[in-house]
Amino acid sequence: MKHSSEPIRVYCAGPLFNRSEREEMTAIADRLSETGYTVYLPHRDGMEFRLVLEVLVERNWDAPTAAQFLHEAIFALDVYQLVVECEAMVWNLNGRTPDEGAVSEAAMTWMLGKPLVAYQDDVRSLIQGRVNPLLVGMVGFESVDRIELIPDALSVAIMNHDLRPAVQLDLLPAKVQQAVHAGQVLWEALCSEGAQENNEMIASVVEELFAPNDRSTLLA
Repeated sequence: MKHSSEPIRVYCAGPLFNRSEREEMTAIADRLSETGYTVYLPHRDGMEFRLVLEVLVERNWDAPTAAQFLHEAIFALDVYQLVVECEAMVWNLNGRTPDEGAVSEAAMTWMLGKPLVAYQDDVRSLIQGRVNPLLVGMVGFESVDRIELIPDALSVAIMNHDLRPAVQLDLLPAKVQQAVHAGQVLWEALCSEGAQENNEMIASVVEELFAPNDRSTLLA
């Protein structure tokens, strides 16, 4: 359990599919770090999908099967971060349509009752200049349009929430508990010394947790 004196950990969610998107997400994370928050940034702090997949393929997993259970690992890791490790979330809504993964992460954060702040400086929209109300409703129909404003907006959101009590895992649905447990094991492996350079070790943890049990049927 975290102590009240520890920095608040923030999940940064948004599009990560090209260099400019990753640079913008990194800028958001850096700004939060500069103002005293700790941050989880998926493409920096999680697994590198391509490198772990290469190891799994070298171990004679066919690429589609390996990619499937590696995606299960990424899902579990993100669920664990949102439910347990992170106490708030910053959501980048930029893009012609908001990033699908970030939308799911925002919905989980909102349902968990955790502080959620949206950032958007992109005027593109499918609904006459407005964002879908089922999305922005989760942030009280408010967002900030400059990265430097995010920390202050997050501070306000945190003040309006009962932040510190931990989520009661035993009250969550069984599938969520299962994902949280697997994500915790994977996260502890990622936090071990030298893990970021040891894709062989990470691949082994992913195999143990998520690979199909009956491999013979896959190789037939």
